Amino acid sequence: MTLPVAAGPIGIFDSGYGGLTILHGIRQMLPEYDYLYLGDNARAPYGPRSFDVVYEFTRQAVLKLFEMGCHLVILGCNTASAKALRSIQQHDLPEWDARRRVLGIIRPTAEVIGSLTQSRHVGVLATEGTIKSQSYDLEIRKLHPDIQVSGVACPFWVPLVEYHEADGPGADYFVKKRIDEIMRKDPEIDALVLGCTHYPLLMPKIVKYLPSGVRIIPQGEYVADSLRQYLERHPEIDARCSHGGTARYLTTENPATFKEQAQIFLHEDINVEHVELE
Repeated sequence: MTLPVAAGPIGIFDSGYGGLTILHGIRQMLPEYDYLYLGDNARAPYGPRSFDVVYEFTRQAVLKLFEMGCHLVILGCNTASAKALRSIQQHDLPEWDARRRVLGIIRPTAEVIGSLTQSRHVGVLATEGTIKSQSYDLEIRKLHPDIQVSGVACPFWVPLVEYHEADGPGADYFVKKRIDEIMRKDPEIDALVLGCTHYPLLMPKIVKYLPSGVRIIPQGEYVADSLRQYLERHPEIDARCSHGGTARYLTTENPATFKEQAQIFLHEDINVEHVELE
């Protein structure tokens, strides 16, 4: 397999729109790089899909980004990070090009969580697929064996965001229900990980119903800082990332629809291109 060798953009992949919050956080911290965002909106959501299907879809997306010049791809999707990252790193990269890299967004959060909790009780709110994978539990306990992790799936939170209901009164019921559930599960939780990239857009409701003293941990800033440190540690990867300060957006769905929805996450006007995955 022949892949481009010239410096290229940093790829950001998500099953849909939520990864735009990751891209936004990264661009805030590292604006000098070029970025290529790919949303597999035609096949979203990934959360309820099996491990095998998520792996295959994610594999196709990563390969497409490599073919378009990326040497480094961030899986800006918790479900893809949970269900596909390790297989791609271990089985696909050696076959495609061992010099390229694919990183996820779960480990950066797990790395910093030890400094963000005093009670050593942490909650995770995420999609059904991410919770069932227990990826946060495994990563956090691997790095911080003393931390107790409790997770709750929030199946209606993503539609609330994508159907522009995040600020509406209907969101209160679903947000309160899941927060009450996780606090009943472990009342000692003092740090709550938002393990889905859509969830920061529900922040006003989450703050409204979360007990005082519980710290909310969105992923964007931690993923961005982890990427910054990664590029500093790996100058050979940094040298393969182009520095033009640009961002391109690709979707497997209708570009006009993506452009409209993206404004919820980015608050800016963007150009969007259609792409096929296979």
